[in-house]
Amino acid sequence: MKQFAFLLLLFLASQTVHSWKKDEFRACDQTPFCKRARFRKPGSCTLIATDVSISDGDLTAKLIPKAEQDHDQDPIKPLILSVSVYQDGIVRLKIDEDPSLDPPKKRFQVPDVIVPEFEAKKLWLQGASTEKLDGSIGGLSSVVYLSDGYEAVLRHDPFEVYVREKAGKRRVVSLNSHGLFDFEQLRVKKEDEDWEERFRGHTDTRPYGPQSISFDVTFYESDFVYGIPEHATSFALKPTRGPGVEESEPYRLFNLDVFEYVHDSPFGIYGSIPFMVSHGKSGKSSGFFWLNAAEMQIDVLAKGWDAENGILMPTEQSRIDTFWMTEAGIVDTFFFVGPGPKDVVKQYMSVTGLPSMPQLFATAYHQCRWNYRDEEDVENVDAKFDEHDIPYDVLWLDIEHTDGKRYFTWDKLLFPNPEEMQRKLAAKGRHMVTIVDPHIKRDDSFHLHKDASQRGYYVKDATGKDFDGWCWPGSSSYPDVLNPEIRSWWAEKFSYKNYIGSTPSLYIWNDMNEPSVFNGPEVTMPRDVLHLGGVEHRELHNAYGYYFHMATADGLVKRGDGKDRPFVLSRAFFAGSQRYGAVWTGDNSADWDHLRVSVPMILSLGLTGMSFSGADVGGFFGNPDPELLVRWYQLGAYYPFFRGHAHHDTKRREPWLFGYGIFNIHVIALNSSQEAEGELYLDDGKSFDFKHGAYIHRRFAFSNGHLTSSNMASSALGNSKFSSGCIIERIILLGYTPGAKTALIEPGNQKAVIELGPLRFGGQHGGGAITIRKPGVRVAEDWKIKIL
Repeated sequence: MKQFAFLLLLFLASQTVHSWKKDEFRACDQTPFCKRARFRKPGSCTLIATDVSISDGDLTAKLIPKAEQDHDQDPIKPLILSVSVYQDGIVRLKIDEDPSLDPPKKRFQVPDVIVPEFEAKKLWLQGASTEKLDGSIGGLSSVVYLSDGYEAVLRHDPFEVYVREKAGKRRVVSLNSHGLFDFEQLRVKKEDEDWEERFRGHTDTRPYGPQSISFDVTFYESDFVYGIPEHATSFALKPTRGPGVEESEPYRLFNLDVFEYVHDSPFGIYGSIPFMVSHGKSGKSSGFFWLNAAEMQIDVLAKGWDAENGILMPTEQSRIDTFWMTEAGIVDTFFFVGPGPKDVVKQYMSVTGLPSMPQLFATAYHQCRWNYRDEEDVENVDAKFDEHDIPYDVLWLDIEHTDGKRYFTWDKLLFPNPEEMQRKLAAKGRHMVTIVDPHIKRDDSFHLHKDASQRGYYVKDATGKDFDGWCWPGSSSYPDVLNPEIRSWWAEKFSYKNYIGSTPSLYIWNDMNEPSVFNGPEVTMPRDVLHLGGVEHRELHNAYGYYFHMATADGLVKRGDGKDRPFVLSRAFFAGSQRYGAVWTGDNSADWDHLRVSVPMILSLGLTGMSFSGADVGGFFGNPDPELLVRWYQLGAYYPFFRGHAHHDTKRREPWLFGYGIFNIHVIALNSSQEAEGELYLDDGKSFDFKHGAYIHRRFAFSNGHLTSSNMASSALGNSKFSSGCIIERIILLGYTPGAKTALIEPGNQKAVIELGPLRFGGQHGGGAITIRKPGVRVAEDWKIKIL
């Protein structure tokens, strides 16, 4: 039996390193809720808003069918709607079943994503005005104040919610303007009904039946939409339905372990952020966010998609229509008015939080491989970086460093002295990262499994037993990190007492946290697995990795007594993950298409809050040729998170193995107007003192022959100070018109010598570059340099 189990694990593991097979994952027409939703026609929603009033500072209403229902159909019970408004131009729309009508279960609302301080920004509505819009067939609208220049509108019949400008009544974002809203209510199963769903030998019991939600969202004054990562596709999202669309597949948001994913595809991969940003040629932007962690499918609709079934819409505004579908949960949506792209992102992050401040070392180059064999291999790789004078700050260890894939352990033969190994790196100012995944080896001799099992901390299968799935260790179970108590328990495992062999220079990598289950449907956890409070996995799937990331980051904060910023890299992510660390684009391939698509993928992550992100330099799978690897390092230097990583079946590719240097000096150039500007941020690189004002934030601007340094630091954060004696040794201006000979430095009225160069292009001296040598100015002070 043990031999059979070993062979099964070997087979399953081998499947994870083969190229992506499309038929292993569901398409929309194989996903019943998506298929049903796409069959809906514009105007099919018959709900109207009644009992409209102001309650607890919100605009509230009930949604009921306008016409009498067919007695043969299940009755549609009233839905509860609330519209809340917040500072900075944010509208929150919630729609849920009426709890007073005793639905079979409470629908899941995603906890611990919205930051606590957001609720303090709520504007308590005192009243609403009523108006009848021109062209309205018979419905009134309730209008409430949003912010200076904007209003939120609830149209009663037909039901619709939108935000508009006060002046001119021009719309910004709307929901259900095309009448596509649908809310499948929970109900009791009939005797002759079969609610089970089957896919490739797996059966989803679906004990609560269909419970999907879908609706249309329209962005006005818009020509492009962006966001909703993670997909290996263009930055501006391409239409998925309508005239001219060849492959009609929506953008899928469903966290999956997709190895060697294909580029230029709407298929969902490791993370999900259901936040979309629109932008128009007029320069205006708006945004929409749906706080829902169930599987989601989103169509971007091409112009003319509704030509045969058109609904009367404002025709004077350009617009982009989208269609949002999810398997479960509630409507908990946010409208962001902008009006600029930065405003939209700022509004979104006021809801989900700002990105965490990384430690300084984390912004440098990271060297990783599956796997560095042993302590000798680690020492040799580290020494080679020194020998070739290549800068790097972090060395990583993958799963083979553990004792039989038991996380928080070390292979005693290969890594017998882990603390000494880390101290040698730390003596050079370097750090180490080890991998800790969510699957826990089911081995009664493994203390972590024994403790989790005895405490009942694992997620349960549909029968109530500990869920048992296959991953790297073989038979594995997964902690129920939806539960705050279990997250606290997990966080404690990173203490120096519990993580034996760890030191203050060791940080963490969370992989496989979609979660990946080799023998599960679509290589993940079954949807009918149970979490805290009877919540089904289908309802929180996309947030599982988020909670795991959160617990790990909290563990590192606790380990350092709240003084040390954590570094945790996660593969899976959700809205709010930016608060806990970095992410990367997963198991890419060593080819030019994957290098190319990494740019829009990382831009999309940044636009949706995940600013600290990157892609595996060189590609995880396959062997890059020297040209591809060089170009990837040149690009990777601009990734916020910069790491080289490779599969164990690939050839060694440390940067010195290719015979010539791959690191270059990068120069910021003046634009065609002979101007440039930038910012510099400095702090101690590791603590949280920056929250109390202990940092330097400078703005540098060059214009009209003057380079100035000015302070941007806020004086409102506290009395803590951070000082730096750093002196600027030289200033290079690329693209400056030749002729300058000296520079005048103020204050002090000192002069500095200007030289041409030092850059050369194609063997010719770069006459468009000048160098101001030894200006002697400090980075932390105000000064001005005038080119004479």
